[in-house]
Amino acid sequence: MDINDIKRIIANDENRVLELKKTTGELVKGVQTLCAFLNTDGGWLFFGITPKLEVIGKDVTDSTQREIAHEITKIEPAVNLPIEIVDVPEHQGRCVIGIHCDAAKFGDAPYTYDGRAYYKVESTTKLMPRSMFEERLRRSNPNRFAWESQTPDYLHYEDLDESRIKGAASYGVDKGRMPASAMSESAWSLLDKMAMIGDGKIKNAAAALFIKRPSAYPQFLLRLARFRGTEKKAFIDNARAKGNFFELLDAGMSFMFKHLSQSGVVKGLRREEQLEIPVEALREALINALCHRLLDSPSGSVGISIFDDRVEIENTGHLPNELTVETIKLPHRSYPQNPIIADALYMTAFLESWGTGVSRMVDACKSVGLPEPEYGTDGAFVWITFKRPSPDTYLDTNLDTYLDTYSDTNPDNQSVTSPNTFHNPDTYSDTNPDYQDVTSPVSNSVSYSDTYSDTNPDYQSVTSPYSDTNLDYQTVTSPYSNTNPDYQRVTNPNANDNTKMSLSDRQKEVVAYCIIPRSSREILEHIDVTYHNRNIMRFIHTLVNAGYLVRTIPDSPYSPLQKYVAKRKIM
Repeated sequence: MDINDIKRIIANDENRVLELKKTTGELVKGVQTLCAFLNTDGGWLFFGITPKLEVIGKDVTDSTQREIAHEITKIEPAVNLPIEIVDVPEHQGRCVIGIHCDAAKFGDAPYTYDGRAYYKVESTTKLMPRSMFEERLRRSNPNRFAWESQTPDYLHYEDLDESRIKGAASYGVDKGRMPASAMSESAWSLLDKMAMIGDGKIKNAAAALFIKRPSAYPQFLLRLARFRGTEKKAFIDNARAKGNFFELLDAGMSFMFKHLSQSGVVKGLRREEQLEIPVEALREALINALCHRLLDSPSGSVGISIFDDRVEIENTGHLPNELTVETIKLPHRSYPQNPIIADALYMTAFLESWGTGVSRMVDACKSVGLPEPEYGTDGAFVWITFKRPSPDTYLDTNLDTYLDTYSDTNPDNQSVTSPNTFHNPDTYSDTNPDYQDVTSPVSNSVSYSDTYSDTNPDYQSVTSPYSDTNLDYQTVTSPYSNTNPDYQRVTNPNANDNTKMSLSDRQKEVVAYCIIPRSSREILEHIDVTYHNRNIMRFIHTLVNAGYLVRTIPDSPYSPLQKYVAKRKIM
């Protein structure tokens, strides 16, 4: 290297990979920058150049070189950084000192100088946050430092759900992922085979999958939101779920079934449910988010955001170093962030291990005419975005199916049962004709922490369809009541003739709005009336009884998943 090489390097002024110091009086700050280069993208440190890019050099003695070498020894892990001395022709006897760091050469280990870690933010050298340092530490030696491998003193075998452990193993046996002998093994033995026991103690990985009560793990959180419009401004629904992997998977799928439009095809005595976005794609994305999330931080979580035009599923963490948002949809190997958890989910048939999940999501979306899902990341979160079909597109594709499925003349529509569980990998498979009868071996119920709050207007209808405070209760208490809209339909054979009923402007607006399935809350909010029993009767049940709307789950009128879709045009 000569002085011309240095001038070319410094031509663009100080930046993320270049630091200039006038003298070695700034040696400490200079070596802090070397540490930051090692932890970021590498770079050059020069002594003898002013901030104004003047190459003035400095006197360099053996003592100067020893002093620099001594400070570099304070960098840990130890590194070998050659010191280059370059003469400055314009200043006889003076030299520029240059030190280059190639970050790629030294790997992912977080480097410290004098006990502290630094990193570069553009041209600024900053102390590395603890969370970033710990993440770099885990990535440098995952077997030693990974959160899932830790065995906290507060975690005991009694804290785990033994029935879930055995149920998951049973499913793995059914799918050929585990030997039949696993059926007769104890839950402890099964955990050991899943690498979730270390030195006779339970690892955090077991808690993530099988914990009964996650009070010690605030990061076992799923945030659920349905936003009005296309921005995160106004909520239509906002909930949170806490629990192990399987409970969160249940809650997430249930929330998407609640807020996304459904269609159903009746085959014999059963109906196969389909969502506007393929269920298998949504489920794969949620499993990936729950499996590959960053679990070490108590503030970590997974989120599902549903907008008018899209669905976003996000998790704390980052993409594997080997992948980017551009390459993740190309063929690639599997790079699990939490390999113990991923291996256990593979053994129990909830996850593949070949990196094919993304391509399956892409194929599923393409098969129904939707765009490919898109990935994004900001270094703290990773998210995948699914585009929702436009109402007109969805109506053209699915309305005929709805009308056939829910028509009064369909002899099978009363036998259809609404699904209650969502975490069985084959439960919602398009190729499984019996999926309504499939019961998950690892979960007993779907639960949201907010679904059953006293402030949730749907609470009473979820817990008891016959509660005095149930919004729908008055419509079923007395089939012979003069105020019961169903009574008129029974006694008046012409009640279903929509030519006999004059609709108000708001009722007409409801029919027009329900070209795709809508919940009662969505309908009443759309026409700007309060969510109250009398409004449900006036603007929804009356239209159902008159034949303008049909229920998407006709055999279960009080289902929390109930929606309404237009059946007839306004005359």
